[in-house]
Amino acid sequence: MFESAEIGHQVAKKEYKAREPKLRSDLLDAQYALLAKAKRPVVVLVNGVDGAGKGETVNLFNEWMDPRHVRTEAFGPMNDIERERPEMWRFWQVLPPKGRVGILFGSWYTDPILSHVMGHEKKARFAQRLEGIRHFERMLVAEGAVLVKLWFHLSKAAAKERFRALERDLKNAWRVTKDDWERFQHYDEFVAVSEEALRKTSTGDAPWVVVEGSDPAYRSLTAGQHLLEALRSAAGDTPPPSTGVAVAADAVDGRTLLGAFDYTRALSRKKYEEQLETQQARLAKLSRDPRFAARSVVLVFEGMDAAGKGSTIRRLTQALDARHYRVVPIAAPTDEERAQPYLWRFWRHVPRHGHVTVFDRSWYGRVLVERVEKFCPDGDWMRAYDEINGFEDQLVQAGAVVVKFWMAITPAEQLRRFDERKATPHKQFKITDEDWRNRKKWPLYERAVGDMVDRTSTEVAPWHVVASDDKLFARIEVLRTLCDRIEEALRRQAHPGRR
Repeated sequence: MFESAEIGHQVAKKEYKAREPKLRSDLLDAQYALLAKAKRPVVVLVNGVDGAGKGETVNLFNEWMDPRHVRTEAFGPMNDIERERPEMWRFWQVLPPKGRVGILFGSWYTDPILSHVMGHEKKARFAQRLEGIRHFERMLVAEGAVLVKLWFHLSKAAAKERFRALERDLKNAWRVTKDDWERFQHYDEFVAVSEEALRKTSTGDAPWVVVEGSDPAYRSLTAGQHLLEALRSAAGDTPPPSTGVAVAADAVDGRTLLGAFDYTRALSRKKYEEQLETQQARLAKLSRDPRFAARSVVLVFEGMDAAGKGSTIRRLTQALDARHYRVVPIAAPTDEERAQPYLWRFWRHVPRHGHVTVFDRSWYGRVLVERVEKFCPDGDWMRAYDEINGFEDQLVQAGAVVVKFWMAITPAEQLRRFDERKATPHKQFKITDEDWRNRKKWPLYERAVGDMVDRTSTEVAPWHVVASDDKLFARIEVLRTLCDRIEEALRRQAHPGRR
């Protein structure tokens, strides 16, 4: 893959001076067109061999375009805050919104490649991380992003000469560090591993572009031209490709997942008060266990309207330290959130170790309300199952305990609660015309819930369906299940080999 990048391409100074002004003008025009239409973002990845001109190119891009609409981020080793979250969390924080350009200097490829080169990770783990990257990039493209993946290459001899030339230049000697020379000692391994990474992640939707870095003029024009093509593509009207999965067929016998539950289970007020005290004390103790400092909890509450999500969340948080939990209510996306990939607004709230985040409704809105109400194309919600599973898997790998509850209620009990809210002055704000309208689509929501549970109830993040016609029973069931899941996670943490 790198052979063509060692040919020794060169552009004469006269030619560069003739072509550079037009390229610069075209880039600026394309950037403003992208900004005006605000249909897609452009994400530029800058990776490659040390000394190949990555930094110079990033600076040039910011000089040629309007830097007010370009977000440039450089990534080094993870800090303490980043290490307490999934490894992709820090990249989600800096994704550009639609209409903007994001330049990532040292992207999600840097750590997997260097870790494998330096012997910190075995081949199987390297392959696993590359597969995660492919999955992530497929999602970005499906959400409308245009990816520009630039790999700047130098031959071994050219890289060595580049370092020596910089050291001889008093103004630039600081740019060559001891770490640079240490990494150079692994040049052959670095190139071999990098070539494997590029081959496995260069796809039709997100191809790699290898740019020879020995001649600054050639490097600048080549990289700039690829960026220009990406900007024009992102400002165009061609819709991004969408992928999907087959839709589950209706059950032959007419039975549904939610219809098969026993909704008659109930607790007396006396037993409820006793068990509430027991389970809240249990949760308080678990959340203050020293081992919990290496864990986090992500709680998801979904359910039909009036199923008791809010009152259950309140009983749960009563047992937690207010400094260490956060409840995130999810409503319709804002303009800022609509300008980002769908999962972006949820990545923003991923908790660090020792903390709990409660999502009152969640990322499952895409396969529920957005599917039923047709707020998104079929291809978007159909591919969301796989994207959600990948998101939750990353949370678990980073130490989170993901606990998901569907609060199930019967249509008759929902109607009773609606009528009660309508008749009670201080509860009338809880009932809206939208709630009544949603009741008419109950069968559609019921089928969507069945598909959701079937496709996203995984070993690491299973769904817990709680019959909630009796609120007292449901609250205790949720607290008990949550404590069981946390206890299991802490036990496995203490004894990794045991199941």
